[in-house]
Parts: sequence; C-alpha cells; structure tokens
Amino acid sequence: MPIEIEVKIKVDDHEAARSRLGNLRAIQLSQVLEVNTFFDTPARSLTSEDRGLRLRTNTNLGTQSSTHILTYKGPRAPGPVKKREEIEVAVDDPTHATKLFESLGYEVTLSFEKRRESWRLDDCTIELDELPLLGTYLEIEGPAEAAVLAVRTKLQLDQHPAITDPYVALLEAALARTKSPSRVVKF
Repeated sequence: MPIEIEVKIKVDDHEAARSRLGNLRAIQLSQVLEVNTFFDTPARSLTSEDRGLRLRTNTNLGTQSSTHILTYKGPRAPGPVKKREEIEVAVDDPTHATKLFESLGYEVTLSFEKRRESWRLDDCTIELDELPLLGTYLEIEGPAEAAVLAVRTKLQLDQHPAITDPYVALLEAALARTKSPSRVVKF
C-alpha cells in the first residue's frame, strides 16, 4: 500500500527556500500549473471519512505538455508528519474520467489551480506551492518520516508549524469565510 509522507508549511514567499535549495545543490525538477478537481458523493461521504478522490491535470510551464492523474487519498494517520494511503493512476482523458465518476454518483465538489515548482533534495521532493486565496506553501515529501524531517531541518524550517489539513480543506474554509458560492478557484 503506497503511503504519502509529507510536511506542509505556510511561508511568506519562496525566495528563502529557493536560496537554501540552491545552496544545498538541490535539483529543480519542474514548474507546473495544476488544476485539481475533487469529487465526492452528494452526502460528502468521502470527506466525512477524511478520504479524497482527485483528478489532477499538470501542465508543464516550459513545454505546455499535460498529464492527468487520478488520486485516492485515505484517512490521515496521527503524528508530526502527514501520513496517508495514496493511490495514483495516470489517465489519458480527463473528460471521460469525470464522466465515469459522475456515472458512479460522484460530483465535483471543488476545483482549484495551483502553481507548483518541484525540487529534489536527498530522498525528498520539495514543492513550492502558490494557491489563490491561500498564498504560498512549501511541502516536503519523502520515503520516511525521518527523511522528511531531516530535509525540513536542512531548509531551516523546523521552527515553522506543520499544517496537516489538505489544500482542499483550507480552500473550502477560505471560501466559507468569504461566503463565495464558487466551487472553482483560479488565479
């Protein structure tokens, strides 16, 4: 069973992290614009069980090529880093994937854009994320809790609080605060 192990941190901007990543000889992997579309039943049964179903389109900002990935996320386990089951499958046609989910009784609950810059340091992937309504974040994902926490220390972020809520929950809370009826969040 594949497990996602990560730490998410709210940051003022990405400049300090980029500088540290450069000094540590991290490798920049990509820059993409993501469109993340979440599905649930009308009764929100997945959300109520801390599970998620997502269709993500990644558009590479350099080549303009796109990939589409379906993701199931299981409930989060307690602890200093976020751990949860994560199953991902590439798909060729996001329109047909959406129709498949709708045929099974799922509906789109939220769709949002995210700018993501990906780096590699040691055994971890570092994501510099920017989201509308939320601002800038940094995620460190790795093969084990110790690896994630070691990179967090190398990036001098161990004093910053970890955020365990997924972006979808943070955006839904922001939309509720602004009383926005929109379920699509773009830059």
